[in-house]
Amino acid sequence: MKLSEIISHIESIAPLAYQESYDNAGLLVGNASDEVSQALITLDTTEKVVDEAITTQSDLIITHHPIIFSGLKKLNGKNEVERCVIKAIKNDIAIYAAHTNLDSVHGGVNSKICEKLGLQNCKILAPASNQLQKLVTFIPTEQAKEVQKAVFEAGAGHIGNYDSCGYTSDGKGSFRGGEESNPFVGEKGEVHYESEIRFETIFPQYLQGRIISALLKAHPYEEVAYDIYPLENKTPTVGMGMVGDLPSEMDEIEFLKKAKAIFGAGAVRYSPLLNKKIKKVAVCGGAGSFLIKQAISAKADVLLTGDLKYHQFFEPEGKLLVADIGHFESEQFTKEVFYELLTKKFPKFAVRLSEVNTNPVNYLI
Repeated sequence: MKLSEIISHIESIAPLAYQESYDNAGLLVGNASDEVSQALITLDTTEKVVDEAITTQSDLIITHHPIIFSGLKKLNGKNEVERCVIKAIKNDIAIYAAHTNLDSVHGGVNSKICEKLGLQNCKILAPASNQLQKLVTFIPTEQAKEVQKAVFEAGAGHIGNYDSCGYTSDGKGSFRGGEESNPFVGEKGEVHYESEIRFETIFPQYLQGRIISALLKAHPYEEVAYDIYPLENKTPTVGMGMVGDLPSEMDEIEFLKKAKAIFGAGAVRYSPLLNKKIKKVAVCGGAGSFLIKQAISAKADVLLTGDLKYHQFFEPEGKLLVADIGHFESEQFTKEVFYELLTKKFPKFAVRLSEVNTNPVNYLI
């Protein structure tokens, strides 16, 4: 199978456009046009993971955390990152990472955490803004359905669980073709009035090129008039963290013990107990302290995440219980996300979960 097919599928779920500015998701090592026969799924790419890929004859490593975050100035094997890259190249092993882009989508990292906790009515905790644009174009009435269909198939018109969302209004368009024109209707040199519809729909910013290409290909006019407007609307299916409800209320300590067991945490650090029941739970895989205010606004009873610093335990000021189960622990089931995405789409492609424990944190109990 071509590596590009696998990349295309992953990025159809978690587009690279959704990664944070500091991130480095995408194909880190290898050529997208290469053939691959087996993928090894891991949370982190370490030397032991690369060795495992060699032993299992996996020619692709799919990882959550990018092994290359900043530019590599040398490749001489003086640190683990350089050694991993060198070893991967020598053994024709590609490395692909989906990090904050997979954190940001419904069905990604945080959806899996919610699933493990048994949460219901889950939604994005902090929906992203400025991800949407509006397309407005004008189409001859008889060709309207055909053009709309092409634009929708290119990815426009999705709002939550609905697709093919658009709006039309009737009107008349006017134009006059010059000597070099070849008008679809009307005559060169004469002003023509045509019954048209004004068609409006929204689309994710990263799909603009594909959608405009589909519009131009399907539209009958030689010169197509269209406008694109940036929107400030929040995107409900894209953003950081998630929030959902437990099937039934739990005592705080009971909930913390449940989370500790589910995620195999060596310890759970938590802010002062509020002596109230836990029903609404906010989660964020990895480091989620930046979502404390959003969790409070969402009226969550607890925020479950990792990497909390000392002073961040003060921030809730009695409005929220925050619990730190560890970075690795909160994201470990991301491997299942990758596995499910790939095996569902490519049932005959070999996919295996890494057996290497890459958690660098140990606990003395």
